[in-house]
Amino acid sequence: MKNSTKGKVEYWLNKHPSLRDDDNRLCSNIWGLEIYRLQLEDHDINTFLKLYAQGKLTSAPSIKRARAKLQEENPELRGQKYNSRKGILQDKWKQKLGYNV
Repeated sequence: MKNSTKGKVEYWLNKHPSLRDDDNRLCSNIWGLEIYRLQLEDHDINTFLKLYAQGKLTSAPSIKRARAKLQEENPELRGQKYNSRKGILQDKWKQKLGYNV
């Protein structure tokens, strides 16, 4: 697994396809492995919050952006919700903004 955010996200999307539609679970898996690799015995909420605040854990927005970019570039990493999010919602917004005129 690569150490970059994109590499971490790609690893988990390939390992567990169910994470392709669930950013909260995706973040949790990435953070869990990062905490494990830091060899911390105490995995309580205070430890997590300190690590996150110190920038030692990948930020949730970075994980979500990397997931979105990977799914845009790699159709095989898309979840079941991808087409409904991109297709239907995108078409509605285009119509509201007058792009389909």
